[in-house]
Amino acid sequence: MDARQITPRYFVSPQIAAEDIPAIAEAGFKAVICNRPDAEVPPSHQADAIRAAVEAAGLRFDVLELTHQTMTPDNVALQRDLAEGCDGPVLAYCASGTRCSVIWALGQAGEQSADDILAATAAAGYQLEQLRPALDQQSQQG
Repeated sequence: MDARQITPRYFVSPQIAAEDIPAIAEAGFKAVICNRPDAEVPPSHQADAIRAAVEAAGLRFDVLELTHQTMTPDNVALQRDLAEGCDGPVLAYCASGTRCSVIWALGQAGEQSADDILAATAAAGYQLEQLRPALDQQSQQG
């Protein structure tokens, strides 16, 4: 597991495996969000396999498959609700953690400055400067 902190309660990670779940639970996470479509991974890493391990560890598991086409305002709001509706730290994962970082960043537009959002993702290793125009636009509409 390579959990990277975006906020004190929101972490992102590249693809996880069922054998990572004990360490995820021990690290204090309360929920796991899968942002990776099943079509991208073998059955051993698909949502149902990860769900079984996560729920067996007593954690909440949510699936919100993200692609470029599904990075919609409704899904941005849903991801934010899933993360903020948890009573503790959340780990979101995809192939590299980038999609999980992008959707978090879009969900923060209007709440934080683009500079603060991009600094948080950069500190976690995700350079998302290409989002600045979208973040600025959403902040102005907000």
